[in-house]
Amino acid sequence: MSAANLSLQQEVRTLYQDHHGWLSAWLRYKLGNAFDAADLAQDVFMRLLTRQEPVAAREPKAFLSTIARRLVVDHWRRRELEQAWQETLSSLPESEVPSPESRALVLEALVEIDAVLDGFKPAVRTAFLLAQLEGLTCPRIAEQLGVSLATVERYIAKALRACYAVRFE
Repeated sequence: MSAANLSLQQEVRTLYQDHHGWLSAWLRYKLGNAFDAADLAQDVFMRLLTRQEPVAAREPKAFLSTIARRLVVDHWRRRELEQAWQETLSSLPESEVPSPESRALVLEALVEIDAVLDGFKPAVRTAFLLAQLEGLTCPRIAEQLGVSLATVERYIAKALRACYAVRFE
């Protein structure tokens, strides 16, 4: 193990010892759930351990809470996706409900696609969603967004490529 890696582990260990209790309480307050708070607090420190560069946080609580806030946002987004997926499943006839394994795979794909789409500019994301979820044609999307047809086609192609790449990585 390299000296830099040992240094990082020591730094994270110190942060954990000094601030884990505070971070867990902060997350419990934000989430209203001790179990999710414990999971996310652990995820914060796991993220730190996978870093390539030293932490060197001058304001440890601000640093840790910034990472935790991002994880909380991801947590709530995943919950919203799970809820929407459950609502979709509940509307299906019993014979069409996928197996638990298939449901889990679809949910994971939805979470990954959501993360990919979140990285795009709002216009790209909107064009893609209008095409995929609303079934609008490219000319209608162009009209609605106030951009050219070629721009909409480029937006949708970009988002589709990114979504396909998620499943074939």
